[in-house]
Amino acid sequence: MSELNAFVSDLFSLESRRVLLTGASSGLGRQFAPTLARAGAHVVLASRSVDKMREVAKNIEGFGGSCEVVALDVRSRDAIRACIEALESTAPLDVLINNAGIAVVKAPQDLTDDDWDAVYETNLRGAWVLAQELIKRRLGDGRECSIVNIASVLGLRGIGHVAPYAAAKAGLMNVGRDLSTDLAKQGIRINAIAPGYIETEMNQDWLKTEGGERLRKKIPARRFGQSRDLDGALLYLASNASRYTNGTVLTIDGGFSAAL
Repeated sequence: MSELNAFVSDLFSLESRRVLLTGASSGLGRQFAPTLARAGAHVVLASRSVDKMREVAKNIEGFGGSCEVVALDVRSRDAIRACIEALESTAPLDVLINNAGIAVVKAPQDLTDDDWDAVYETNLRGAWVLAQELIKRRLGDGRECSIVNIASVLGLRGIGHVAPYAAAKAGLMNVGRDLSTDLAKQGIRINAIAPGYIETEMNQDWLKTEGGERLRKKIPARRFGQSRDLDGALLYLASNASRYTNGTVLTIDGGFSAAL
């Protein structure tokens, strides 16, 4: 390896880091997990779908990466507390990726309290509780850590029919900004990634419709993002490359929000 390649590799390295990734069974999580492992991290895969996570784990183990699978419902404070306690009893967590999220797509008049609660508890409150539990432990032992919240451009700009999702993602970004002002001096970093329209198995059919085509034409890059387009931002915020970055939101959207 050349000196330049070694420098870049070391800058973004997660060697010997323990990373907790929520929402690891599908969507962006299936891309993030092997990306983190290839950077040297031991990845703790967390979601409710254990069977799907085992498929992700098999992929990681296939190229020699390190990982483990834990069942976690981020809507339950008790489950979060128990999960963090169990993991920390083995070794400290260095990075938390708050990736778990759901969306309910409905006209405003059709949204129910259950819709709001499901989206809020999954996308915002669960992320907050996970961050809080990790922060308590890092303040206790003085170790540095990085928390990366996966937000959305819909937390910056509205599009319609996703009010609970937009509100939760906006809240997620602002929670991180507020926490960073309290915790930066302790070496705890809280940042966010705001993806634009990223093609996943959950939305790829809709993106091929006439509505999806109209949306694509509004993106300056004239294409939808791929999960791998977020890898650079993820590794930057998780690694020591971002040691002086705190309370920021990296928008990865092909220019969509800038053009609105």
